[in-house]
Amino acid sequence: MPDLSCRTLLKAASSAEIALVRFDERTARSSLANGVVERLDFADACASLWVDGELVNLEDLVLHDTGHDVRSPTHELVIARDVLRARRRIAQQKPGWALSSDGLSVLRAKRTSPQAMPSGSIEGDFGGSPPGLQDQEEDFLQGQDDLEIDYSEIDALLARSAAALDDIGNAVPRPAREKDPLLYDLDWDEEARMHEWQRVVGEIEHLPPVLQAAVALDAWEEIQVLQNMPWLGRLLASAILHRENVTSGQHLAALNVGLKSIPVDRRRSKDRGVRLLAVVRALQTTGEMGLKEHDRLSLASQMLQRRLIGKRSTSKLPELAELVVQRPLVSATMIAETLKVTPRAALRIIEELGLRELTGRGRFRAWGLI
Repeated sequence: MPDLSCRTLLKAASSAEIALVRFDERTARSSLANGVVERLDFADACASLWVDGELVNLEDLVLHDTGHDVRSPTHELVIARDVLRARRRIAQQKPGWALSSDGLSVLRAKRTSPQAMPSGSIEGDFGGSPPGLQDQEEDFLQGQDDLEIDYSEIDALLARSAAALDDIGNAVPRPAREKDPLLYDLDWDEEARMHEWQRVVGEIEHLPPVLQAAVALDAWEEIQVLQNMPWLGRLLASAILHRENVTSGQHLAALNVGLKSIPVDRRRSKDRGVRLLAVVRALQTTGEMGLKEHDRLSLASQMLQRRLIGKRSTSKLPELAELVVQRPLVSATMIAETLKVTPRAALRIIEELGLRELTGRGRFRAWGLI
């Protein structure tokens, strides 16, 4: 390692580990843990695309994840969903699974096609609510009370179909496809590069966990293991912290969120020591931002509870309050499906609870906590 690591790196790594452990302990004892982790999962997936030079809106990713797209998903949005699902899968498995041969094989098999899904594909047919249904829902909300069709049930059916198809796709091995030479370097030996990266990871196990994560990520980017899946290296760096019990339970460090705060000239510096320090600082920021997010959600939850005082026992407001604490944002359709109410009733209780509209749109809106 460069001379910078002797003192500065170790001191920074210690501070980063303290921040991450404090956040992990806070969420482990909190009733808001699921809501905080859910928000960080979505934020990290969007930040991952930002680090790679792409932009995905949080509200679009949340709606896409629940099968309520307002438009055909873009290629970037599909990648963000893959990042989100990979994060969840790593966090739900035993520590160290993602770094094993089996784990790496599963995660690499999730690679997204370099081309966006066509409108007639399975993703387009089952990935979310068709635009026509969304338009009819808006008409319903504008006063067509005599319409008997329950679009929430249609959306739920489409979501179940998508989940079933996804399970089938995961269970049945897919035949290998020939790579398009216009999109792939056919001389790129990913297996050899992966073995080289795994060798590096095996040689740094004596280092403190935060430094292990930083060195592993730097090696991943220098080796350029996978041609079209650079984001996996950042998740594997977080998986190292999970393996070393710096983060526990079903929580994975949101490294991409921290990397957004680091100037690109430091993240991409020619000096390896500067790059390592940038990752370490990003992990410290990740822990600190997680604590702030928990405190913000705790305050917002307390304000919601005050608004529930004096409400009748049959009110749907407590259920809505719990839903918005657990989710980064909600749409009228999501509320209608979860609380078993009509879309019109969903809009009414949204207004009664005083939620903030987050999209700025006149249609296909979404609400959340301030």
